[in-house]
Amino acid sequence: MPNGRCLFWLASLLLVALTLLVGCRSTETDSNGEVASGEAIQNKGSDTLVNIALAWAEAYQQVAPEVTVAVTGGGSGTGIASLINGTVDIANASRDMKESEIEEAQANGFDPVEHVVAIDALAVIVHPDNPVSELTIQQLADMYTGRITNWQEVGGLNEPIVLLSRETNSGTHVYFLEEVVREGDSENEDIFAPQTLLMPSSVGITSELRRNPNAIGYDGLGYVDPAHEKILAIARTADGPYVMPTVATASSGDYPLSRNLFMYTAGEPQGNIADYLTWIMGPAGQEIVTRLGFVPLTAGE
Repeated sequence: MPNGRCLFWLASLLLVALTLLVGCRSTETDSNGEVASGEAIQNKGSDTLVNIALAWAEAYQQVAPEVTVAVTGGGSGTGIASLINGTVDIANASRDMKESEIEEAQANGFDPVEHVVAIDALAVIVHPDNPVSELTIQQLADMYTGRITNWQEVGGLNEPIVLLSRETNSGTHVYFLEEVVREGDSENEDIFAPQTLLMPSSVGITSELRRNPNAIGYDGLGYVDPAHEKILAIARTADGPYVMPTVATASSGDYPLSRNLFMYTAGEPQGNIADYLTWIMGPAGQEIVTRLGFVPLTAGE
C-alpha cells in the first residue's frame, strides 16, 4: 500500500499528464498547419478587407466566445485559391471571382457563393504638395499605361509621374486594371506601364507616396489619411462632374470608383459560418464597417 507521500506524488504526476494532454489537444493542427477545431473559422484574403475582418473577428468573440475566427491577409487571389483548395472556410475579396476560379471550384466539387459584406470607394491619392486636385478616368488610364508621363500634361508641375500600384495578386490591383487602366472595357487589353512600382500592401503605397512628391497611387478609402495624403476628385469624362470619394458618393454610385467587397464560401454557409456572416451583415457588423472608414451596406437606405 503506498504511503501518503507516494500518493501525493502519484496525484501530482497524473495532474501534469492530464494538463499536457489537454494542452496538446488544444493546439492540434491539420496537415496545412491550421488549428483543427470544429469551432474555428479560417478566413483569408483581401488586404483591403483585412482590418475590417480582424475587427469583426475580435468583436464576434464577445457574441460567440466558443467560436474562433482566424484572419489572415495575403490578397484576394490568395484567399480565393485557399477556398478552392479547401484550406479556408471564408475567402475575402475586393473583386469578383474570375470565371476560371469558379470553374476550378466546381471541379473541386462545389459552387462558390458570393456575399457582399461592405462597400469601398477606391481613392486616388497624391502627395499633399501636388497642385493637381482632379483627374478623369481617361487621364488616369493614360498615366498608368505610360501615355502620359509628366505632371504638366494634367495641369501639374513639370515633373515626372511616379506610378504606384498594388501587386498583381491584389484584388484592388485587378479592379484598378479593369476599371481604370482598361476603362471598364472588356475588349481593352492595356496593361500597367512597366515603370509602375508594385507595392505589397496599402502601407507600402502610402509610405512611398508620402516621401515622393511626384507619386500617385490608389487605396481603399478606409486606409487613407487626409492629413498625409491628398485625395483627388475623379470624373468619368472630361465633362464631369468631378466627385470626391465619401460614404455618401460611394453608396449612391456617384463616385466612379466605388465597389463591393466580398466574402466567398464553398456553397451555402452552414452552422457557425452562416451565423457569423449573418452577424457581419447585421447592425453590429456594419457599425464596424462605418467605424473603420468604409461604407456599410445600409448607407443607401
